[in-house]
Amino acid sequence: MRAELNRRHFLAVSSGALAMAATPRLAFAQTAVPPAPVARVEVVKDTYFGETLSDPYRWMENYKDPDWLPFLKGQNAHTRAVLDAIPNRSKLLKRIQQLSGDTVLTGRVQNAGGKLFYQQRTAGSDNFRLFVKSAGKTRVLVDPTKLGGKTGHVSLDWWKASPDGSHVVYGLSKDGSEDSVLHVLVTASGKDLPDSIPNTESGNPQWLDDGSGFFYNQLTSPPESTERYLNSQARYHKLGTDPSSDPVVMKRGLVANIVYEKIQMPMVATFAGATHAALFLSDVRPESRIYIAPVADIIAGNPKWVQVATFEDEITDFAIDGGDIYMLANHGAPRGRILKASISAPTQSRQIVPQGPAVIEGFARAKDGFYLTVMDGGIYRLKRMTREGSVTEFALPFDGTIGAIYANPDEDGALVSYGGWLKPTGVWKIDTDGDFTDTRLTPMPKISVAAYETKRAFAIARDGTKIPYSLIYKKGLKLDGSTPAWISAYGSYGISAYTPSFAGKTLALIDAGFIVGYANVRGGGEYGREWHKAGQLMNKANTWRDLIDVCEDLCAKKYTSPSKLAIGGRSAGGITVGRALTERPDLFAAVIDGVGWSDPLRYVAEPNGYGEEPEWGAINVKSGYQALKLIDSYQAVKDGVAYPAVLLTTGVTDPRVGPFHVGKMTARLQAATSSDKPILLRVDFDAGHGIGSTRAQQDNEAADTYAFLLWQTGVAGYQPAA
Repeated sequence: MRAELNRRHFLAVSSGALAMAATPRLAFAQTAVPPAPVARVEVVKDTYFGETLSDPYRWMENYKDPDWLPFLKGQNAHTRAVLDAIPNRSKLLKRIQQLSGDTVLTGRVQNAGGKLFYQQRTAGSDNFRLFVKSAGKTRVLVDPTKLGGKTGHVSLDWWKASPDGSHVVYGLSKDGSEDSVLHVLVTASGKDLPDSIPNTESGNPQWLDDGSGFFYNQLTSPPESTERYLNSQARYHKLGTDPSSDPVVMKRGLVANIVYEKIQMPMVATFAGATHAALFLSDVRPESRIYIAPVADIIAGNPKWVQVATFEDEITDFAIDGGDIYMLANHGAPRGRILKASISAPTQSRQIVPQGPAVIEGFARAKDGFYLTVMDGGIYRLKRMTREGSVTEFALPFDGTIGAIYANPDEDGALVSYGGWLKPTGVWKIDTDGDFTDTRLTPMPKISVAAYETKRAFAIARDGTKIPYSLIYKKGLKLDGSTPAWISAYGSYGISAYTPSFAGKTLALIDAGFIVGYANVRGGGEYGREWHKAGQLMNKANTWRDLIDVCEDLCAKKYTSPSKLAIGGRSAGGITVGRALTERPDLFAAVIDGVGWSDPLRYVAEPNGYGEEPEWGAINVKSGYQALKLIDSYQAVKDGVAYPAVLLTTGVTDPRVGPFHVGKMTARLQAATSSDKPILLRVDFDAGHGIGSTRAQQDNEAADTYAFLLWQTGVAGYQPAA
């Protein structure tokens, strides 16, 4: 389980109206390019612990403001015209479509009742579908591509088959919103039961052993509310009953001796063959508070919850196996150790696997033991642990990423999602003898990778820390500083975000002459909890400075040079690239800021905000304010600075990073920059954070991104005529 502004950058506008600015000099004929709208300025001043900050675009936090949609539409129309005018963009898109269309992607896999369930985006298809394979025959169970209607699209958010494979509970949402509605289907017929439950974005269904019902989590506030992810409830649904009467298993205030914060979600987890279930109280932190109780008592409505772990114990994975409990503990062991306890005495644990040199990320329970996912500085390893703690490491065929391990406690071995930079991700089988073979459930694409090579290297950060990074490029690279490069980074939540995964559509950018690279900066989990905490709260500057130091290392080694160098980040990676941009604008030719968190000081204005406090800080505490201001790119923008070219993207249904972050950052950069480099805002009006986007949407965003990079780094063939 797991701001004083330079007024010369604005035209005088009245409240409730948008002006049109002269389009920045873009080095090509502009007759067909509509000017980008200039956002109206209404400065709001906030005082935090004696310090006053100005916010000129606070109005963008109100999505009902009459200027909001016109601003987005005007910016997007300008961006669309600029990007469409870049020569060879359409040719680039065709290559991207070919690469993505030939690449089959397989999501979650589950063996249940002698059937194999799996989620897959097949060759040429636009979205994922749910399949079941039984007795040599394969059927489609859920096809979101047939549900979208004439406008928008529907995405399959999550699913889980019952233990006997007779039913599947699954979630669907529209337009990338992730606002899931829970459904239950009968596997034999493929038909839905009438059991439909809304507000299940974080549903996490957990079946009972007999398949008669499941536990799930339900949100309690509407999607537009800043309380959206607060005070959710764990409930139990019995098949065939009215969901509106589902009993609440856990919510704040329900149990007198279980007191927790509103940002924590209660999740009840079941374990095949176990008499007990676990209650997880979880937020953005990797660890959870954990309680256990008999399943029968929970269903009957009278559980006596026994606490197993607090947040301070730093338990990041947990399983009940018969009468025993297994826990992955990080307290005092930042790279993880395995503890074992009895259900009858859950707090009296003993260590069965000590901390090692690499990070234990998680485990999956099988009949022949527990399969361990191990992280080694950005490269994955695979081990198996017996129930008494004896560990065997298995040799993997190449350095790659284990996306997930799918194991069944009734079967030996496991299925493993596994791939590398130049190795398409497939579903592999590991057996009890350690043999590791590709199941071919995911057909390999007809994409030749013979022309490319990869390199893993280390940069020395300014404090002496070694920062790993990976590069992908065409063979025959000359180290003369003339090659354009695009380096992406994330560095948050203890997540190892950029580990080897198939280059896929990025080969189109590499074909055009780019180096594509990824920096494993601090704040991620590549070296365990210490690596995470070294890029968290007041240590967060290490994250973007690691990226800067990696980029300077690349320039020093003549891979590239500042006039050819671009950086990119998405979501929380927007903090990384936003602050690298504002701290070292001279180092980059271009920046890609995808659905980026730009104004974290204003997390109070968005649904996903309060839940981020453990990672970024709380605004009502001085130390929290200081940490939030440190990472706020919007507030770090300065007037009169020559900023590089920036492409910012957002989706209007984004539930994770409010679109106002990107809108405000765009307006602020456009107003502040003294360079003639474009600041462009790209908007998807039927997409969110990108998680539920279709292949077509992803391909078009990639084409825009790559064309922008090629243009701004001066690559021949992508320079518009003057």
